[in-house]
Amino acid sequence: MFTLVWTPEAKAAYDELKAKAEAGLASRRKKDKAKSSKDEGLFKQVHKTLTLLASNPKHPGLQTHEYHSLPHPYDPKQKVFEAYAQNQTPGAYRIFWCYGPERRQITLVAITPHP
Repeated sequence: MFTLVWTPEAKAAYDELKAKAEAGLASRRKKDKAKSSKDEGLFKQVHKTLTLLASNPKHPGLQTHEYHSLPHPYDPKQKVFEAYAQNQTPGAYRIFWCYGPERRQITLVAITPHP
C-alpha cells in the first residue's frame, strides 16, 4: 500500500468533486429519485481510481503511463504519470501523480478533465 500525498491543486479538485456529489445526493434524496447524478458517478469513479492507485499503481484498469507535460514537484529528473479515472467519455477525468517524496508515497499532482 502507498500513502497518498496531496498537492493543494489536487486536494481542491477532489474536494470540489466531493461537494458536488454530496449536493447531488442530497437533491436526489429530497426528490426521492433512485438514479445517481453525473456528479455522484464522477466522484465515485475518481475515488475508486485513487483507491486502486494507493493499492497498486500498476493496476491494468488505471492504464497508467508517463506524462511529459507536467513537471515533477520534487525532482525534475523523475517521471509524472497519468491514470485514467474515466475512459471514452467527453472530458474524461485523469489523475496525474508521481512517486515520492518518501518511499511508499504517491503524490497526487492534479485531478482534471483530459487536457
